[in-house]
Amino acid sequence: MNAVTASASPGGESTGASTAELVSQAAAQISTLVRDELTLAKLELTEKGKRAGVGGGLFGAAAALALYGVGLLLTLAVVALDLVWPLWVAVLVVMVVVFAAAGIAALLGRTKLKAAAPPLPRDAIAGVEADVNTIKTAAREGRR
Repeated sequence: MNAVTASASPGGESTGASTAELVSQAAAQISTLVRDELTLAKLELTEKGKRAGVGGGLFGAAAALALYGVGLLLTLAVVALDLVWPLWVAVLVVMVVVFAAAGIAALLGRTKLKAAAPPLPRDAIAGVEADVNTIKTAAREGRR
């Protein structure tokens, strides 16, 4: 048997596959593997997107309700301070406190946004890295 047209399996039997056929099979398997990894990444990002959408909607509803609550709280603060000070002083004090709180929240929010990493399909990336390492290892072992 010709060494180029037949290869031996680990048990010593001849498989009869040529090098060209083996390369073709490897290319097909790699192509299938890449398609499967891309499908996994797409599914993972779709799932994360759905979760983010639901979470964003609920967060928006909570923010709208909290806005009404904050408005009522500020009104209460102005009315309570109006009992001690003139109305214009009470409104001025509450306004300064609200703007100070808004400034602090903006600074904290900017810091958190800068620290946030972009959303990535981590499972798919890990799978692709493992596949590449497996192929590299197999290629190295095949050269020996």
